[in-house]
Amino acid sequence: MGKAELVIRDRYVFDDGAIMEMVIWQVPDEVPASDHDFKSRLFYGFSGKRLVGYDNERGKGDHRHVEEAEEPYPFTTILQLLADFQTDVERLRGEGK
Repeated sequence: MGKAELVIRDRYVFDDGAIMEMVIWQVPDEVPASDHDFKSRLFYGFSGKRLVGYDNERGKGDHRHVEEAEEPYPFTTILQLLADFQTDVERLRGEGK
């Protein structure tokens, strides 16, 4: 069994105090209920208040939180995951197209 390897760790604090944090690990085995070997935690919000979050908890699989709603997320690639997260962040910040 190998060790987990950090793929991405990035954190940005916007001028209004909002935080965007992205952490993705490649893990030795699939996370239960996911069909890939990445463990992810993407967060956008304020201290103590998540506005958007993507993660894959053990047993829950890949899903996203948008404000109070939670829904399954169809993971395909890390690049798509990051693009979808960025789109949600931009939409909430009023920066979307």
